[in-house]
Amino acid sequence: MDLQFAMIIPKMGPMLWGALYTVFVGFIACGVGLVVGTGLLLMRNSHFWVIRKFVALYGSFIRGTPALVQILIFYYALAPMTGINIDPFTAGIMAVGFNSGAYVAEILRGGLSRIPLGQWEAAQALGLPKHKIWLQIILPQVYYSVIPLLVNEFTMVIKITPLLSTITLVELTRASQMLYNETFRPVEVLLLAAAIYFVICFSISQLGEFLQRRSLKYRL
Repeated sequence: MDLQFAMIIPKMGPMLWGALYTVFVGFIACGVGLVVGTGLLLMRNSHFWVIRKFVALYGSFIRGTPALVQILIFYYALAPMTGINIDPFTAGIMAVGFNSGAYVAEILRGGLSRIPLGQWEAAQALGLPKHKIWLQIILPQVYYSVIPLLVNEFTMVIKITPLLSTITLVELTRASQMLYNETFRPVEVLLLAAAIYFVICFSISQLGEFLQRRSLKYRL
């Protein structure tokens, strides 16, 4: 096979913009996922069994259905059901964010199990309200203990973003499709796209290791 990267590389501008857009979408979706995951963690520890049951069903639904189906539901079904016109960007962010939130909740639950029971008892003995115990004592330690797993979830979100091309978001995969339709060189374009995805995910993992080392240094 005669690979002609020299012909493709000068035309990679839209792909690079698509890569930046991928990181931007992934970053916002991860923020949504962290908020949703934290909310699910708090709901899981509610005194009301109905709320705990809802969290369990939500997690089962997210893990038991394809991410692509969830994206299509947000884009095509949510607008008719709510009467709100949702653009592709908002639908994509919500779908990926709510998908990630279910996995973030499980990650945070694992981190919560590492918190010694004595910390809860000491905080309650000091008379701290429950919301302060969570916000000032428990959650910061939970987040710190699961930094590597949260970074790994960020990379998983990046790997989900190509599915957003199905609702016309021009991220890296969509930009790649447009380029190989123009040049009729799909192999070279897709290999370059794969390399860009690798660089993005590898950079995120390295950033996560740096943040973990930095937080450990300040903790010591």
